[in-house]
Amino acid sequence: MEELMGQVPSLAVILVGQQPDSQTYVRNKIIASEEVGIKLKMTCLPENCTEREVCNALYRYNEDPSIHGIIVQLPLPKHLDEAKILSVISLEKDVDGFHPLNMGNLAMQGKEPLFIPCTPKGCIELLLQSGIEIMGKKAVVIGRSNIVGLPTSLLLQRHHATVTLVHAFTKNPECIAREADILVTAAGMPNLVRGSWLKPGAVVVDVGTNPVEDPESDHGYHLVGDVCFDDASRIASAITPVPGGVGPMTVAMLLYNTLESAKRAFK
Repeated sequence: MEELMGQVPSLAVILVGQQPDSQTYVRNKIIASEEVGIKLKMTCLPENCTEREVCNALYRYNEDPSIHGIIVQLPLPKHLDEAKILSVISLEKDVDGFHPLNMGNLAMQGKEPLFIPCTPKGCIELLLQSGIEIMGKKAVVIGRSNIVGLPTSLLLQRHHATVTLVHAFTKNPECIAREADILVTAAGMPNLVRGSWLKPGAVVVDVGTNPVEDPESDHGYHLVGDVCFDDASRIASAITPVPGGVGPMTVAMLLYNTLESAKRAFK
């Protein structure tokens, strides 16, 4: 692209605070961007920053024609209105796919969002590239967040799965999970899902990345999933590891969305 047009895709990342898992995600995005030749610009704001400060950074990136994608690393500190901040991002640069119009179009039949949220998109790509059939299968998604659970359920429906969402108020979640041909976990609870939750031969996609204190680790913690891997791997026909499963796919989908945004801008 640089040889043909004299430009390369450029991604802007806004990081608020110093949460260890958020810093890890951003570090992975920086490394991956450098590997594929995408420029990355960072704006780091303190934990106690105001909504105005975050929005002002977004306005600057919205108006900058050299920026093709903008993401705000989630979650944000609780005093910030996440929905309000995400709605400020230009629709054409919303490479995380969280803008209300992108989410709304994802939910509607016959509509196509400009961008699909990266983690759900990565989950579906993992299934498709692994040759796992989705059409007609019973899928259960544990967790209903706007970041993962909800859009993953919508994508599975687009691929003609029969989808059940499990959340904090669901009765007998273990029984529901045991009916799943495809189980996607995005609960943010370490080792929630045991082998007893699984139908023999089920496919498990573990989105959970939960930091667990580990004094022997360089970072003082290590990551575990929502699924007890050793237990579940004896029952499942396929299961994603944590780390190294969904995480790299999320980053890959972010870079893909940024490239697609740049292609539109260069036309």
